[in-house]
Amino acid sequence: MTAPEEHRFPCDACGSDLRYAPGADRLVCDHCGNEHEIAGAAPWGGIHELDFRAAVEARLPETEIEETRVLSCPNCGAQVEFAEEVHAKECPFCATPVVTGTGTHRHIKPRGVLPFALDERQAREAMTGWLGRLWFAPNGLQAYARKGRTLEGIYVPYWTFDAKTRSEYSGERGTVHSHGHGKDRRTEVRWRRVSGRVARAFDDILVLASRSLPKRFTDALEPWDLMGLEPYRPEFLAGFRAEGYQVELLDGYDEARAYMDGIILRDVRFDIGGDRQRVHEVRTEVSDVTFKHVLLPVWMAAYKFRGQSYRFVVNGRTGRVQGERPWSGWKIFFAILAALVVAAVAGYFYALSEGRV
Repeated sequence: MTAPEEHRFPCDACGSDLRYAPGADRLVCDHCGNEHEIAGAAPWGGIHELDFRAAVEARLPETEIEETRVLSCPNCGAQVEFAEEVHAKECPFCATPVVTGTGTHRHIKPRGVLPFALDERQAREAMTGWLGRLWFAPNGLQAYARKGRTLEGIYVPYWTFDAKTRSEYSGERGTVHSHGHGKDRRTEVRWRRVSGRVARAFDDILVLASRSLPKRFTDALEPWDLMGLEPYRPEFLAGFRAEGYQVELLDGYDEARAYMDGIILRDVRFDIGGDRQRVHEVRTEVSDVTFKHVLLPVWMAAYKFRGQSYRFVVNGRTGRVQGERPWSGWKIFFAILAALVVAAVAGYFYALSEGRV
């Protein structure tokens, strides 16, 4: 069995751990200020895809597999990498104390990583601004969230898929015809049977490989600038955490396939043309399917407030924020009361102007 991989980057000046500096191709030491450049940065085109069929049939080379130490959250199921000596930690996804023993996660190695571009201070400013726009959130939550707790940088796992498709379809093209004039005007649709072929090459269909966060959050963090992907290097993870994927490759492909089917159906309707379309059957042949496991950067804060967990996530590249929020019953009550008072005053003055009072 492959031993769990450990990556440490000690400072050659003082021995403290180096961390990756967001937005720069270097590692920095917070203790003495020493910097170490990450050598060998490669362009996006240097990331090679893996063969999907070989992975499904367990024929990937052993060099594409790794085993890492993880802590599993008993509440949300997240598996987050931690150092060997760590045996208790608060889950960054839901703020639940994680006290389970350190386990391992055997998985396909990441092929690419999108490095953090925003540091913790910039992400906190984005989150604070977002919280300030939540009119009906309890004041206590905003105060609790702003107490100075740092956000945690997490690399979230995704799959990307490439594929070529050829589809044959049958259906009907509808042409709208109008008859008569004025009130006697009628329209009818004349249908004609059609068939044809469409083809498409799909590139980097992105599928979330985590179940620790609501998909509506991660979808709302898009778009991701995948052209900024770097070939995976552990240096980019120095000082950050990485989540192990929970969505297996086949399940990820099923989601990508559903996305492809939607695009193919749109192509078919466009190819049918006319004013209306009916699609009876689409037969698709998929070939040259490749994939890669990539890590995308998210700043995250999880807070316990009145017994409930609330999560906020920030796109580590763009600063886009999403999160959960409670509602303040008192704020809503007073807002409704104020609206009723305003409506009553407006009604009084309107009645006064009409001479009814």
